[in-house]
Amino acid sequence: MSTLDLCEKYFDTRDVYKLLGIDKDAAEKDIKKAYHKISLLVHPDRVPEAQKEESTEKFKVLSKIYQVLTDPQKRGLYDEQGIIDDDDEGKLSNWMELWEKIFKPITEQDITNFEREYIGSDMELRDIKMAYLGGKGCINYMMNHVPFMGVEDEPRIKEIVAGLIASEDVPEYKIFTEEPAAKRNKRHRKYARESEEAKIIKERRERRQQKDAEAAQESGGSLEQMILARRNQREGNYNSLMDRLLEKYGGEDDSDTVEFSAYDKKKKLKVKTQSKNKKNAVKNGRVKKQKS
Repeated sequence: MSTLDLCEKYFDTRDVYKLLGIDKDAAEKDIKKAYHKISLLVHPDRVPEAQKEESTEKFKVLSKIYQVLTDPQKRGLYDEQGIIDDDDEGKLSNWMELWEKIFKPITEQDITNFEREYIGSDMELRDIKMAYLGGKGCINYMMNHVPFMGVEDEPRIKEIVAGLIASEDVPEYKIFTEEPAAKRNKRHRKYARESEEAKIIKERRERRQQKDAEAAQESGGSLEQMILARRNQREGNYNSLMDRLLEKYGGEDDSDTVEFSAYDKKKKLKVKTQSKNKKNAVKNGRVKKQKS
């Protein structure tokens, strides 16, 4: 699919300016700002596992659009003819590197700030609408496709969708308006379990970071140096283990190597012979005693 086809598939528009929410004569700094804002939503490292594949594709599309709009020739071609040249698609293999060069590393505070801006915005409304249609009203599907949506947001999301149904912007799906209680309860239990697991993982990571920081302070070195030293130590331990294994087993005569393919052939022949003997043992309804 072309870049514009992917824009329509993932963002419901072929207008890249509309996608980024900017004017056609937007300056490069405004393009960069808009790109950063939207790419935060779909950054593959910042979404649940179930959304990673789709988020990766969206992220690639956004990176391609950014490259087009920040290149005078490519932007001119799009503005004049509505065309995006996809012949250089191979250059997008480093799309994550491109993003990291343009923007600073994302912090947890960045995500929190953006969540405040996103909730209740036109962008969220568009995502809710697309997820509702894409999942044909399945709330589980919507939770995997609407950023920041949790079970605590269900009443608010239901109210928004009810408004869209009332205005005939979307059809009514009974699976949404009359969702079985068993399905809803199962989703809530799963969400509670995953939330608890995420809390435990976060606490472990924070303890590890605190421990590393304290160790770095005690040793007088930087945290980066300590992490590098730890990695080198792990690699050294691995290499030492491999050396010991080679020393123990590496000097054996190759003639002692077991040829499993030959063994496998003998085993198949034995099974085939046994099957044939069993077949011949029964004849005319009588069991013949095989001669030993």
